[in-house]
Amino acid sequence: MTGNHQTLALVLFSAFIAVTLGITTWVSRDRHGSAEEFYAGGRLFSPMENGFAIAGDYMSAASFLGISGLIALFGYDGLLYSVGFLVAWLVVLFLVAELVRNCGRFTLADVVAARMSERPVRIAAGTSSVTVSVLYLVAQMVGAGSLVALLLGRTGAAAQCWTVVGVGALMVIYVSLGGMRATTWIQIVKAVLLLGGTVALTVLVLVRFHGDFDRLLLTAAERSGHGNAFLAPGLKYGGDWTARFDFISLGLALVLGTAGLPHILSRFYTVPTARAARRSVVWSIGLIGGFYLMTIVLGFGAAAIVGPQAVRASNAAGNTAVPLLALDLGGGADSTGGTVLFAVVAAVAFATILAVVAGITLASSASVAHDLYASLRRRRTEPRSEVAVARAAAVGIGVMAIALGLLARDLNVAFLVGLAFAVAASANLPVLLYSLFWRGFTTRGAVYAVYGGLVPALVLVVLSPVVSGSPESLFPGVDFQYFPLQNPGLVSIPLGFLAGWLGTVTSAEFADEAKHAETEVRSLTGAGAV
Repeated sequence: MTGNHQTLALVLFSAFIAVTLGITTWVSRDRHGSAEEFYAGGRLFSPMENGFAIAGDYMSAASFLGISGLIALFGYDGLLYSVGFLVAWLVVLFLVAELVRNCGRFTLADVVAARMSERPVRIAAGTSSVTVSVLYLVAQMVGAGSLVALLLGRTGAAAQCWTVVGVGALMVIYVSLGGMRATTWIQIVKAVLLLGGTVALTVLVLVRFHGDFDRLLLTAAERSGHGNAFLAPGLKYGGDWTARFDFISLGLALVLGTAGLPHILSRFYTVPTARAARRSVVWSIGLIGGFYLMTIVLGFGAAAIVGPQAVRASNAAGNTAVPLLALDLGGGADSTGGTVLFAVVAAVAFATILAVVAGITLASSASVAHDLYASLRRRRTEPRSEVAVARAAAVGIGVMAIALGLLARDLNVAFLVGLAFAVAASANLPVLLYSLFWRGFTTRGAVYAVYGGLVPALVLVVLSPVVSGSPESLFPGVDFQYFPLQNPGLVSIPLGFLAGWLGTVTSAEFADEAKHAETEVRSLTGAGAV
């Protein structure tokens, strides 16, 4: 990229960072250090504000960079991510949002522990939540590295390394100083910027083809080198049965995983009532639905205008398709319009990454302090002490995410998020649904459900082509690939549900009918909700 691109984009990066740090500083002056303030922002947000914040949390680097890149490279098969991410919200709306807001306080473990022995359940659910959050964080770090390496015109590891470290440092500052209130306002600002940028690019793509979507698709197919196969299923997930099972596995993970994501579940606690939580989800569905429809246009637009070969040459995983599309739509590399549009898109993508990593880090640090730390201590933890632990945990999680982000920098970010969704669907969703709907569910069943989904999901990922056995793997020089699927959801999700059932039916403990009745009334009516 030219010096103009770099300078303008870095100015916009700096402006967003300055604004968000200003928000964080402003919010931190008014905080009083309570757990409710740090974890839930005082529960003072309106449904519309929270809906924008949820959309900001959900529309990640994987959505903006990864999905469009996959569509640009693989056509129809890339659409699975857009469809899966969107359909997942129906599961959240009908099964989770209102019930979780009524039953819990700050984390997923609060919902499960309401009718179980607290300590083992909190340790299990906290461990799972941190694991999912770190996997999700890695995807955002990879996106940040790809984006800034493109911006600076460098493909070496040094530029990506310093970018990942910088993003990690900023997310620790946001969470440590501002807590949920600062994180929420950063998400709202980011959602507005991202939606505005996506609308502008979508309009420009459609104007380029005079509003003829058919012409857009046909041009994309011609430039892809695959002809009509680019617009049909099977380019990435077709062919043999392994690829087809991978397709089903990924779809299951995307549709079921959202309801188990810790940073999404924690959003329902920032509003005052369960009705507000449900209305938040309605707002977010509208915003997210429009956004994912536009990513389809951007993906095929990148294929038609930039070309899959140019996208792949810039970044093998396709993560830079949208910035390259913006450059072309603005008039090319040497034009003022191209410079401005590229810089704006790069800045919006960078803002997206910063905001999402802040939300995920807050959710995972809450799990460490509120679930793991509070459970492992013998005496009851003071709220201020718990918040101090959460701030320290944010630093540790940031360091871990930076290290893993550097290791996985050559993988597609949408694919990495798919793995996080698979673990969430395998470990968190079974225990959540059983706790809410199964009268006979026991503590052993809850612990078995979490570990019975979490451990197989992680083991299968380690033994899959993602880690070894192929040129695109994390460790291409070794081969300990024994599981053929890239996404473990098809196997690990049923194992999570099966383990929960098995733990319950083999347990000597009898389910507490009174606690279940209390939880049921509370979840459905809100009576006694915090």
